[in-house]
Amino acid sequence: MTLTNILVRAGFAVSLIVSAGSHAYLYIHGYQHIPSIGTSFLIQASASFALALLIALGGPDWLRWAAAAIAGGSLVAFVASRTVGIFGFSETGWQPSPYAALSVGAEMLTVLLWAGLVANARRIKRGPSYETRLQRDRMLLDQEPAQRGQRQGG
Repeated sequence: MTLTNILVRAGFAVSLIVSAGSHAYLYIHGYQHIPSIGTSFLIQASASFALALLIALGGPDWLRWAAAAIAGGSLVAFVASRTVGIFGFSETGWQPSPYAALSVGAEMLTVLLWAGLVANARRIKRGPSYETRLQRDRMLLDQEPAQRGQRQGG
């Protein structure tokens, strides 16, 4: 396991724990009494804590996809709760403070880490970049005349 892999796993774990902690705190301090929302907060906190632990311990890569799905879903629910409402529930701004901002920041970090992993996997799958292939082709063309001269002189 490379240092980069360890740091990415740690980033996922920390961002998930922050989001889970915010949701668990809000659940305990009042949201448990809000129909559907309280249950959603409890499920989000439980799933995020579990994923954080499993990712930190070196679980399979699909757990990162699950983490991104939960974080993305939480972000969508946050926006919905500030605009159209969700299950008849709505809030305004960054209330409850600081938990709303902490949670949104952590969830955005989770999604960004996942997006970076996906982009890196696509880059690796594609192979060398266009510039690298162009450089390689130029080197081969530069070598070709010298090799032709050796063949003609021999």
